[in-house]
Amino acid sequence: MITVSSQTMRELDRKTIAEFEISGETLMDRAGEGVAEYVYSLVRQVGFEDPLVRLVAGRGNNGGDAFAAACRLKERDLDVQVWLACETSAIGGDALKHLARLRSARIPLEEFPTKADWDDEIAANDLSGCIIVDGVLGTGIRGPARGPSAGAIAYINAVAPQNFVVSIDVPSGLDADTGEALGDAVYADATVTMGLPKTGLVQPRAIEHVGVVEVHDIGIPASLWQSMRSEVELIVASDFRKVLKRRPRASHKGNYGHLLVIAGSAGRWGAAGLACLGGSCSGVGLVTALVPERAASFVLSMTPEVMVQGGQENEAGGLREDALDLLGRSLDAFSAILLGPGMSTHADSLRMVRAVLDRTTAPVVMDADALNVVANNIESLAKHGNRLILTPHPGEMARLLGVGVSQVQDDRFAAVRKAVAASGAVVVLKGAGTVVGGPDKALHVNLTGNPGMARGGMGDVLAGFMAGLAAQGLDPFDAARLAVYLHGKAADQVAWRGTQMAVRPTDVAQSLAYAFRDVVLR
Repeated sequence: MITVSSQTMRELDRKTIAEFEISGETLMDRAGEGVAEYVYSLVRQVGFEDPLVRLVAGRGNNGGDAFAAACRLKERDLDVQVWLACETSAIGGDALKHLARLRSARIPLEEFPTKADWDDEIAANDLSGCIIVDGVLGTGIRGPARGPSAGAIAYINAVAPQNFVVSIDVPSGLDADTGEALGDAVYADATVTMGLPKTGLVQPRAIEHVGVVEVHDIGIPASLWQSMRSEVELIVASDFRKVLKRRPRASHKGNYGHLLVIAGSAGRWGAAGLACLGGSCSGVGLVTALVPERAASFVLSMTPEVMVQGGQENEAGGLREDALDLLGRSLDAFSAILLGPGMSTHADSLRMVRAVLDRTTAPVVMDADALNVVANNIESLAKHGNRLILTPHPGEMARLLGVGVSQVQDDRFAAVRKAVAASGAVVVLKGAGTVVGGPDKALHVNLTGNPGMARGGMGDVLAGFMAGLAAQGLDPFDAARLAVYLHGKAADQVAWRGTQMAVRPTDVAQSLAYAFRDVVLR
């Protein structure tokens, strides 16, 4: 989905009101409904028992959105209260109409019109197990927050570790265009943004503040924005409505592709097993694994649905190049191939990569050691680029480009553009705010996922899952975008049911079936 500047979004709002006769009051009500819908989904997924929802509202339109959300949450029988970072006499416009509704609904409302009032609440800091909704400041801020607004932001951040924070449209204090924190800014677990995502939300510098980003449709007519383009887009569920098609009742496994996974070496059998697990959760019809001979029984026990072939080993415990002959068929019999998880950087691995690329026309996902063995020579992939997906983490990207990791992380967008230009491939730079790029494509940023994914093996599941999607006929760019979105969504579901601390790659793989519902049912 395209991203827009705050000025463009205001103009879209204005045209919607003026040309389509949808009132600002109605747009505010729809925004409130979107926030309420998201909060209510959290209550159900996380398993909160009778949670308190405290909405912190400012004097502007974001405050009005918070008032509207409070009313909608009250209708869902949740325990709701509103804390106001100003006096009620400062509220005007459409927000005032929703404040009147809030009062009619007898929702508790407290005023905290000075920074000192908020400092007192910070000192108390006795809140836990609550959902905080941040509606203090919106997209119109120019400079650091001051007075009670600054106090409200400091309060939200002080209680955030023990509670769940949802920001309305943009975390308060964050520049909606640049993603820069203008002084103190809210650290949200999720941001529900209205209409279209704002450019600043997808910037790497905003990652720590925005959390998961959900886009809520408030009824801006598509005719006003569908012809617009942006250099950076946000990956959202609606991107894939035409990608995932209904499965005919008479389907059989041959309809959904055959994935070949080539992975593993001594001490890294788990990488092969996790990659196969990710592949088997993708919907692909068949998965064959070519792994070192001693790893075969382990991988089979981990994924009994996978057909496992043990191949000849070299002295590093990895596959020899001639292990491909054991498959007994042309590589073109496979609809996609995954190369690399745990494969080692032995010279045989480089020969294996070259042999696979030369002997198949199928899409190939190159991960981990398949990337490491072509370090500093990414241009060598260009003749195969139109069917390749490269999935480096920052260290692997640095080796591919011959630069330092800090240089990659300082400008992740530039690193992806450079890798795409050099290889002609789809490139997936993993990490918080995974970036997907492809030839003649806008960069796409994924904001699903959470810090619980910072664990060995996550990338192996992702690579297998991505390759499995490609094996079903998805365009490599679509397969990459859908994989990172659903992989992060599955990890969020695991974290919500339990805790980020204990999110395991196997848990994420098992949750992928439920993550698919986010695309299929929306």
